[in-house]
This record gives sequence, C-alpha cells and structure tokens, in this order.
Amino acid sequence: MYSLDIEIFFAHQTFRWSNEAKGKAEVYCVIIGFSSQPEKNKALYTYPDINGYPEVIKASQINQYLLDAPTIFIESRGKPLSDVPPMIYGTKPTDGGYLLFKQEEMQNFIQNEPLSKKFFRPWIGAKESLNGIKRYCLYLANASPDEIRKMPMVRKRIEKVRENRLSSKAPSTRKWADSPTLFKQDNAAESDILIIPRVSSENRNILPIDYWEYPTVCSDSAFQVIDADDYLFGILNSSMHMAWMKTVCGRLESRYRYSNTIVYNNFIFPEPTEKQRNMIEKQARKILEVREKYSRNTLADLYDPLVTPPDLQKAHNDLDKSVDKAYGKAFKTDEERVAFLFEKYQDAIIK
Repeated sequence: MYSLDIEIFFAHQTFRWSNEAKGKAEVYCVIIGFSSQPEKNKALYTYPDINGYPEVIKASQINQYLLDAPTIFIESRGKPLSDVPPMIYGTKPTDGGYLLFKQEEMQNFIQNEPLSKKFFRPWIGAKESLNGIKRYCLYLANASPDEIRKMPMVRKRIEKVRENRLSSKAPSTRKWADSPTLFKQDNAAESDILIIPRVSSENRNILPIDYWEYPTVCSDSAFQVIDADDYLFGILNSSMHMAWMKTVCGRLESRYRYSNTIVYNNFIFPEPTEKQRNMIEKQARKILEVREKYSRNTLADLYDPLVTPPDLQKAHNDLDKSVDKAYGKAFKTDEERVAFLFEKYQDAIIK
C-alpha cells in the first residue's frame, strides 16, 4: 500500500444542472479535477449566478471548499474565536403543537380563558421572522400550580402535551412528560434578541436577520444572540460575513443552513478603531431606518434580490465598505474576502 499526493488542479463551484427531461429534479453540481502531478496553471470556475455561465480565475491553490485559499478544515467550535457574545439555539417546545397559537387562536383562547393572557409571549422562528407571521406560545415556566388550576382550558392543553410526550419513541422525550408545563429545551431570553434563521434561501445576497423585543421567544428554527448591539448586527449583515457563511455552512437542498458552531464561532471579526466601529454602528442603524420605511413589507420581500429597494441596497453597500475598511482591505470579490478570512482563521487557531 502507498499513497499519492493529490491536488485539485481545476474546479467548478456549485452550479445548477438542467436538462430537457420532463418532471426533472433540480440538481446542483460541482466538477473537480485531481492530479498527482504539480500543476502550475490551476483554474477555478466561479458562478456569480448559479444558473448562469462561470467566470474563470487563475488560482495558486484550490482548497476543499473550492476556493483559491489555504487548505484548512473548519471544525465545529463550542465558543467564538472572536470576542463576541455567544449565539445560541432557540427554544424547542416538543409539545405536539398544543402550546403554540396563531394570533386568532390566541385571541379566542384568551376570550374564553382570560387568566391565560399574561402567560402568552410572541413566538418567532425563521418562517415567522422572514414572512411577518404572528404566532404566540403559552409560556408557563413562571406559572404557579394554583394559577394553572384556575385555568381549565390551559390544564387541558398541558394534559395533551403530557400525552404527546408519553407516546414518543424517544426516551428523553418521554422523560419530559413529567414536566408538561415546561418546554423541553427552554432558551427563552429575558431581554431583546437578535434572530438569525437556521435555513435561508440561496437566492439571497444578504442574510435576513432582525431584532425582536422582549418578551419574544425565539423558536428552534433560528439562532439567537441576547442583547446584541448595533456593531454585531452590522457585521452579521455584511458581505464579509455572508461570503464566509456561504462557503462554510451546510446546505438543506440548495438552501443555506447556518450553524453557530461552524459559521459564527469560527468567523474572525475585525479589530476596528473606535471611529470605524462607530461608523459600522451608524450604518447598521441606517439599515434599520430604511427597513422601517418599508415596514409593510416582510424581510422576505425586502431581501428578494429582484425587488430590494435601492435605498436599502445602498445602505448595505455603504456598510460593506466600512466593514471591509475595518479589516484593512478593499475587497473586489467574495472570493477575496473568504481567502482573507481563511488566512485570519489559520492565524487564530495557531496562536
């Protein structure tokens, strides 16, 4: 047995394959050429439009992410490499749906069970945040036994939760049948939160994240950062972060699947001057101001690349310039951004 030193000498990044067959499935492809001999002229084919034709880049080295960058494996990390607040999972109720309500359902429930009103909190996940859907949860972690006993309709819901958990095949879920008033994984924050969808369309050029005020509960279809400031909001909305996310995140079909342990915790934040930080904060607030101007529109509307309002796109472009400046470079392409971040990541893990 012996091994050969194999390298990638050409590669096509992800593109959508199509054919003339009826009822065809959508297929996403990469093409990779390997060689056991050193190749000086390496070619990297990038697809700015996943449905279009490639652009060719002369690469010095093509890594496993199909980038002209050092060969580095991004591993899951429990804490951020940079000095930033943690990004955590949302709340997973495992309740069979009995503690979750649409707005009209909640209103009807309160009308018939008035004492339940104080226990309802807004419930926001990826779908709700993106599409402006209003949902609520019956949050009973702080409800005392005597309060629950006075609410027969709530008691019926709790009993349904208990029955649903007992019928589960998972031992861990059945164990939680003994605590039917509680969510199985409760990460409800007692302050404002920044919500990041776990799955987002590959057609978007900007990750649609947003602030939500207390007492909103983030669902497990999203991640959350508690008490996030405008600087963090700005960095996460930048092309720098988006380019990194698109490269190292997982995929659900073709959609981006964000990960706190892979994407966020390994992302190298800049080390800005006070002036640069203030500018990023200012431009992050500008994005929020422009969004408010279009408050009747959902985030899904605003970040559809075909219809994004020009003033919102300009606000993001201005933010990108400031974020790039905080990194000390003017990047022409996302490939340059990611190659730079790979080098910074390599430096960070060697320290």
